[in-house]
Amino acid sequence: MDLFSPVSLGDLQLANRIVMAPLTRLRAGEDGVPGDLIAEHYAQRASLGLIITEGTYPSAESRAYPGQPGIITDAQVAGWRSVAEAVHARGGRIVMQVMNGGRVSHTAITGTDRIVAPSAIAIDGDVRTPDGKLPFPVPHALSLEELETVRDEFVTASVRAIEAGLDGVEVHGANGYLLHEFLSPASNTRDDAFGGSPEKRAAFVLEVTKAVADAVGPGRVGIRISPSHNIQDVLETDADDVAATYGALMDGLAPLGLAYLSILHNDPTGDFVQGLRSRFGGKIIANSGFGAVTTRDEAIELIDSSHADAVAIGRMAIANPDLVERWSGEHPENEPNPATFYAEGALGYTDYPRLDESVLAGA
Repeated sequence: MDLFSPVSLGDLQLANRIVMAPLTRLRAGEDGVPGDLIAEHYAQRASLGLIITEGTYPSAESRAYPGQPGIITDAQVAGWRSVAEAVHARGGRIVMQVMNGGRVSHTAITGTDRIVAPSAIAIDGDVRTPDGKLPFPVPHALSLEELETVRDEFVTASVRAIEAGLDGVEVHGANGYLLHEFLSPASNTRDDAFGGSPEKRAAFVLEVTKAVADAVGPGRVGIRISPSHNIQDVLETDADDVAATYGALMDGLAPLGLAYLSILHNDPTGDFVQGLRSRFGGKIIANSGFGAVTTRDEAIELIDSSHADAVAIGRMAIANPDLVERWSGEHPENEPNPATFYAEGALGYTDYPRLDESVLAGA
């Protein structure tokens, strides 16, 4: 096998092993509806083996950013249907990342009367809101009954995504958002069934993932984790605790028969990640872009050395809609412009030139 060979991730049939990582881009406006611009952005990248969408909120309370898309209203579902159709028309595969932002938000963003988390512990810092920078508020600690609602919101969103024509869903358990907050003892100080021991801190993530898999079929469900990312005050600095927590998570995930496990970690070939892979027992998407761009050579080596089944690419997929063609032919790459990552409109979103356009421009 090599980076450009086909692979099956559960029910997902990929033409190659280059995966577009989930990338927050904030182009969905105040109503959270993915419009024609978003459809074109993803359709441009349909030659990638799999597209994982930006994190999509399953409830108003779970929205983390202005401009983030949702999957709640009929208009949002219709927008995602147009996205899926545009990607499929160009031969691509696309799954929706379902994301509850947890305490990484503000009521000025959600429009609700609270934000939520495993425990009532605020992030130390400021959040960008439509009203400017404001301190992160102290979140409401979710009750056991409320956790059932949160779980059901993940399920409903996943069912809506499939009904909208997407090929699958990815449960977001990474990057400091709600499910990741449950995994860390720094953000989860609960003393009930979902807090305390590593096994209990992993329990809610497992409950959500199993419920989603039961609803839409495990072969269409992936999960993303980022052990020891230490982002947004979700600190995982005790190596023994991290090993125990994620080991318990893998033991719970293994019997589910998921399509894939996506691991964001700066050492994808190391013993820790490879140990998780072995314990999970299924297909792995490696994402090594831990503050550094994943290069073509690194992606090729991850597959050639059998350290992963596919590789998630972020910034180079932003800048190169035809990244597969560029990498397979060893052509020059566009450089990403970080100043436009979270801007509005087409600038830095749908206007990166394709290889044929670059050649013509230089002729």
